[in-house]
Parts: sequence; structure tokens; C-alpha cells
Amino acid sequence: MKKTFIFLSCLIFFLIILIVYVNAKGDNKTNSNTEKCICSDCEKKANINSINQQIINVIHVPESVSFAGEELPLSYFDVRESLERELNQITYSHSQTLLTIRLSGRYFGIIDSILKKQGIPDDFKYLCVAESNLQNAISTAKAVGFWQFLSGVGEYYGLEINEEVDERYNVEKSTVAASKYLKESYQKYHNWTLAAASYNMGTTNLNKVIENQQTANYYDLMLNPETIRYLYRIAAYKIIFNNPELYGFYISENEKFKPFKYREITVNYPIKSIAKFAKKHGTNYKMIKLLNPWLRKNTLTNKTKKSYKIKIPTENFRTGE
Repeated sequence: MKKTFIFLSCLIFFLIILIVYVNAKGDNKTNSNTEKCICSDCEKKANINSINQQIINVIHVPESVSFAGEELPLSYFDVRESLERELNQITYSHSQTLLTIRLSGRYFGIIDSILKKQGIPDDFKYLCVAESNLQNAISTAKAVGFWQFLSGVGEYYGLEINEEVDERYNVEKSTVAASKYLKESYQKYHNWTLAAASYNMGTTNLNKVIENQQTANYYDLMLNPETIRYLYRIAAYKIIFNNPELYGFYISENEKFKPFKYREITVNYPIKSIAKFAKKHGTNYKMIKLLNPWLRKNTLTNKTKKSYKIKIPTENFRTGE
């Protein structure tokens, strides 16, 4: 009897210990889970993960889209899908598209004004965006500037191009040159869409395609891959720039880059040192080059005493005040 009592007592004690251990482990697990929910550091990480988790949606394609007053036939599946492809690529090229939208605050005013004066539809500023993202880019084919002129074409349309001066880097003069090209193309095709296509592939090549395929409708032509995408890319930029929030870009007008503030001086004499010239006018070499990227060397020989307008930054140019 005594042995039975001792055995039962030990069994009960063991069961009590087991119950306490199981409950304690359960409490620790609960506490651990609770800590994961309320720990400030973990909560911050959870929020960051939520923010960084990219949401990929099917891109919105408007019901109607026009370029330079000419409607895109979006009822055609190939046209709609081509436009959607460019909208996708531009929308999800976040950093480049964000930068380009911000740069538009600095340069669209200049480009708009010149296009209007030259009689070119406003939508062609998006051709400039498609060409260079509003930067003085250099392509693998050695096309240069906002409007991506090859040297021969640039010279044909009045741009000076040599070792010291390359006006393809001058946004004002290159926009005038591009306008001349586009006006000539429109006179040939009586169609702004084909004028834009010719800007990409050249009028000679476009004429051959039109003759071979017996149609002058851009949307019916089988062109090279780059020109096939060209008009859709221009149209996509127009759509996104006019509806940035719809495509995930929240940029206020105040967040766009401001136009440069400067004064211009006319120079019709040689400059032996751009750096010394800059100091004489209260600035430095870097700022002169930033405002006048068409000056390609530290000298301007100017043997013919041609008149150049050189931009000089205002006193508070760098601070933006």
C-alpha cells in the first residue's frame, strides 16, 4: 500500500511538471508572436517590405490617342498591342522616366516655343523625348544631342559642326534644325505621322518602303523594328507625361527642374581660353560648359569673326535663388 502511494505521488508530480512545461512553452510562443507584431523595428521592416513590394498591373491604354491631330487606329489589335508595349517599357523604366519628366520642366518651355514659331505641332516635343530623354546623348551611330542629328544631316539643316563648335548640343538651334526637317517631310507626305517616321529612318528609305508595299499608311507598313516602334513610343510618352499619376509617377510642378537663369552676351572675336573668359564674367569653366555644351573645347578660334551668343549664369544660378 505504501509503495502504491509513493508511485501515484511520483506520477502526479511528473504530470504536474509536464503540464507546467507545456503551458510555459505555449506562452513563450505566444509572446514571441506578439513581439513580432509590436516590436517597432520589426514593424518598420514590415512597412518597408510592403512599400518595396512592386505591384505590377496591366497597363492602362486610353480609348483614343492622337499624335499631331492624327488618330491612332486603336481598334486594330496590332496597333493597340504595340502602344501597350511602349507604355509598359516607359512606365517600368522608373528612374529614367522620372528623370525625364523632371527635365521637362527645364526644357519643354524652350522646345514648345520654337516648335510653335516654326509651325510644327506641339506633340513633336515627345519625339525629342523619344530620341534623347531630353539629354545631350550620343548614339552608337554617332547621332548627337536632344534631336539626335548625324553630322551630315545637322550641317545640311544649318548647324555648325567642328572640333570647337557643335550646335547639335545647342537645344535652341537643334530644335530649329529639326523643325526644318519635319516641315520638309510634311510637304512630301502631307501627314505628320509619316513625317515622324521619316525622322527615324530617313525619307529615302521610307519612300522605298512605301513604293514596295503600295501603301502610305504608317499603320499598314511593315518597317524595320526600330521604326515600327517609333511612333508608338512617342505616343506613349505623350500619354504618360499628360497623365503621370495614372502610371505611378507623382511629381508636382515644383519638383520638376527649373529652367536655367542666365544672360547672353554676343561674342564675335576669338576666345583663347574659355576658363579665363568665364572668370572675367564672374563664373567658372564648368558653368559656361553647362549652359553652352555646344562649346566643345577650351578655345573658340573664330577666325571668321562670327557672332555667337554665349549664356552667362546669373549671380545665384547654382543655388536657384
